[in-house]
Amino acid sequence: MKPSTLFCTFDIRNLYTMLPQEEALDILVEFLHMHSYRKVKGIPLDSIRKLASIVLKENVFVYDNKIYQQTTGGAMDSSFTLTLANIFMWKWQREFVRRQDISGEFFGRYIDDIFMTWNRSEHELRKLLDQANQWYPNIKLDYKISQSLPFLDVLATNNHGILSTAVYHKPNAEPYVIPFCSDHPRHVFVNIIQTLLTRAVRYSSTFETFNYERRSIKLMLLYNGYSSSFIDQQFHKFFNEFIYATSILSFIENEQQFILLRQEILGQPTPSQSQAASRAATADVDNDQIDVTAETTSRESVAKIQKEPINYTDRLIVHYTHEKRLEPFKRNMHRVYQNVSKNTPAMDLRLIVGNRNRRDAKNELIRKRPKRSLLQCKQIQNKYKKMLKRRKQNKKSVSTNVQTNNT
Repeated sequence: MKPSTLFCTFDIRNLYTMLPQEEALDILVEFLHMHSYRKVKGIPLDSIRKLASIVLKENVFVYDNKIYQQTTGGAMDSSFTLTLANIFMWKWQREFVRRQDISGEFFGRYIDDIFMTWNRSEHELRKLLDQANQWYPNIKLDYKISQSLPFLDVLATNNHGILSTAVYHKPNAEPYVIPFCSDHPRHVFVNIIQTLLTRAVRYSSTFETFNYERRSIKLMLLYNGYSSSFIDQQFHKFFNEFIYATSILSFIENEQQFILLRQEILGQPTPSQSQAASRAATADVDNDQIDVTAETTSRESVAKIQKEPINYTDRLIVHYTHEKRLEPFKRNMHRVYQNVSKNTPAMDLRLIVGNRNRRDAKNELIRKRPKRSLLQCKQIQNKYKKMLKRRKQNKKSVSTNVQTNNT
C-alpha cells in the first residue's frame, strides 16, 4: 500500500427488494452452469428455475386491508432472497474484479457491502462507479472515497502507507448491551464480554488502539449495570486462555503480549467461518456434476467431518423457560431426581436440565401472518354467508310448517 492509496466503500441501495427478478433467475442458472451443475439433489436446472420463480414472484403482503404482490426483488426475511442476492452480486461484480485484478488492487465484498483500494486518480474511480450505476436500472450504489473509511464495524486508515484498523462505532450508536439486571441466563452476560473483547483484539492493529477499546468496553458494561468484579473476572478469564499472566491486573500489559494474543485469535476461525466451511464441504453431496473427481473428493471430506451419532436412549432431557426466580431449579431438579429414582433402573439415565430464553418482544408483538379473513376472497365469503342465511331461513320455514300441521 502506498501513502497515496485511496479506500472506497459502497453498498447497493435496498438490494433485496430491488433485485430484477428475471435477470436474477437467469444469473442463478448461469451460476450453477458455471460450477458444472446439471442437477442439484436430483432436480434439473430448469425445474430449479421454475421453483425459484415461484418463491421469488409469489410474495404477497397485506397493508391497510389490501393485498399487494411484490413485483421487484424478494421478501426481506427469506433465506432464498439472501442466497439469490449473493449470486446476483457474483455476476454484478465481475467487471470490478476484472479491473482490480489487472491493476493489482484489492476487492472484497460482504453481501452488498464492498471495500476496495485504488491507486489511480479519484476522478477515474468516480467515473467507474458512475458507470456501475448504469449497469442495471434498479441497482444503484452509494459510495464513499477517502484514506480513512469504515467498512461494516471496522475502521480502516491509510497511515502514510501503513494500514491501521480499529473497531468502528457509529456516531449515533448508544452504549447499550443487555443490562445486567435483565432476565437472562448467566452465560449470556459472559458471552457478551467475551465477544466484545475478541472483536477488539481482532480489529485493533496496535496495543494503544486496543487499550482504548478495552476501556470503552468496561465503561459501557458499567453503564449497563455490570459489576466491576464480574467484568474483571471475565477479562482475566479471556486473557488467561491465551497468555499466562502473573499480574493481578485484568488486562495485558505490553505490546508484545498483545501481538501474541492477536496472532493466536486471528489464527482461529470465527463461528461464521466454521459454518461456511462445513456447508461448503457438504454442498456437493448428491449433486450431479460433470467433474466426478471433485464430487468424490467432496464425499471423502464430508465423511471425515461427520461425527458419531449421539445415543439419546440413556439420557433424560428436560427444558424450562429461564427466569431469575428459577435460578436454583437445575440443582433442585437433580436432587429430586436422585431421591425419586434411587435404587431403580432410572438411576442409569443421565439427567440433562437445560433452559430456553424467553421470546423477544419482536416475536411477541409483531403479527407475521395477516388475519384469515384478509386471505380469503370477499366474493366467496359473501356467497358463503348468503348460503348459510338461506339454509337458516329454510330451516325456520320447515319448522314453522311442521308446527302448523301439528296444530
